[in-house]
Amino acid sequence: MSSRFRSFTPATKVADTNTMKTTIERIRLLESERRDLMLEIDELKRKADSKAEALEKEVTMLREEVKSLRVLLSGEEFKTEMGSPGKK
Repeated sequence: MSSRFRSFTPATKVADTNTMKTTIERIRLLESERRDLMLEIDELKRKADSKAEALEKEVTMLREEVKSLRVLLSGEEFKTEMGSPGKK
């Protein structure tokens, strides 16, 4: 008989069964952890998208405020230059 084949004794069978049970349990635990991690990733992606949308809205509002302030200041500068005594 070849050396790669081992004889099956009751002790070998019990060891193989325990190894198989351990492997199956590891697979179940890893699948469960994988499922939990995938759910957490989905939740984090949703939060990131929501935060990005909020930031986009805030940046848009800030741009509009800058634009309005520039218009306001350029108008005041124009009035100040035109209305100052001694300027022609």
